[in-house]
Amino acid sequence: MAKWGEGDPRWIVEERPDATNVNNWHWTEKNASPWSQERIKELFNNIPVKSDLADLKIKGVEKCEGEACANNRKGKLIFFYEWDITLNWEGRLNGGTGSTYSGSIKVPNLSEENDMSDLDIQISVKDFCEEAEKLKEIMFQQGRNVVRELLGKYVTSLKEEFSKGMILPKKDETKPDHVKSLTTNFDKKVTMTPVMSQIKTVGIKVDTSTIKQNNKFQCTAEEFYSALTRIEMVTAFTRGHVKLDAVKGGKFELFGGNITGSFEELVPNKKIVQHWRYKQWPEGHYSLVTIDIDQKSDHTDVLLTQSAVPTSEIEVTKTNWERYYWEALKHTFGYGVHLGDSF
Repeated sequence: MAKWGEGDPRWIVEERPDATNVNNWHWTEKNASPWSQERIKELFNNIPVKSDLADLKIKGVEKCEGEACANNRKGKLIFFYEWDITLNWEGRLNGGTGSTYSGSIKVPNLSEENDMSDLDIQISVKDFCEEAEKLKEIMFQQGRNVVRELLGKYVTSLKEEFSKGMILPKKDETKPDHVKSLTTNFDKKVTMTPVMSQIKTVGIKVDTSTIKQNNKFQCTAEEFYSALTRIEMVTAFTRGHVKLDAVKGGKFELFGGNITGSFEELVPNKKIVQHWRYKQWPEGHYSLVTIDIDQKSDHTDVLLTQSAVPTSEIEVTKTNWERYYWEALKHTFGYGVHLGDSF
C-alpha cells in the first residue's frame, strides 16, 4: 500500500484488456432485478405438485416485488436479493365432487438472510368448504417443498448467471481469477456485545459529551458515501439484516436493532447527518451524528462528530465506531483505513 499522501497505485488504470477496475479492487455492481423477475416467473409456470390425494398445480406468479444485484469487490462476489412473492395455485380433490378450487402461496421474505428451510410460506384458499380446506392442507404439506426447491434453483441460477464477467482479468491475464461467491453474511452475523457501563441519570437529565474521529480511507468519496447509504453495502459490512431508507426522515436499524435512528440530512458524497441511538441508552435519548466526507487526490478524509453521547458511554461508543464501522468497511470492501485522532 502506498503511504498516505503519496498516491495509491490501485487508483491507477493499468494497461489491460478492459482498462478499468485494476485487480478488481473497486466495488462494481450488476442489476439482477429484471432478470430475477423473469426467472422466477419461468420457474413457477404451471408446476405440478405431486400427491396421491389431489391433483394440484402452481399456476404462476401473481406478484414479485423486490430487488436483486450482484457485486464484486477484490475478486469476491456478494449477492443481495430481497423478494416478496405471491403465487397462484389450483387443485381438485381425488374422489371428491370434481370441483376445482384455487388459492395463493405467499413468500414475503425471500432474501440472502434466510435459509430456504426458514422461509415463511403462507398457503390460503379462496373458498370455505370441506374440500377446499383439505386441498389447502395438502398444498401446505406438499407444495411448500416444491416452492423451496424452485426458489433454491433461482438463487443458484442467480449466482451462476451473474458471476459471468464480474471478475475481470488482471494485467497480462486472459482468464479471470477463481471466483469466490459469498452471501452478505460472510462468516457470521455481527452481534454488538461490547462491555457496557451503566448510564447514570438524574431524573430525565442525561450527562452527555461529544465524540470526534478523523480518519482517512483509501476509496473515493462516492464509494464511502455509498457504503453507508446503500442497503446492499450496509448489509454487507454489518453482516446482518438491515432496515434502511436513505432519504431525509428515513429510518434505519442495524446490528440486530442495537443501532437505530433516522437520516436528517444527506448531501451525496459530502455529508450524512443522523439521529442515532444505541439500544442500551436511556429510552428516547438520541445523539446527533454528522459525517463530513472530503475527497483528496489519493484518499478520502472522513470526520465523524457525534454530540449528545451519554458521558459514561463515550469510550464504548468510540470503540464501536472503530470496530463495527471503520474496520468493518476495511475488511469488507478493502477500503484501507488510517485511524486518526479520536477525542
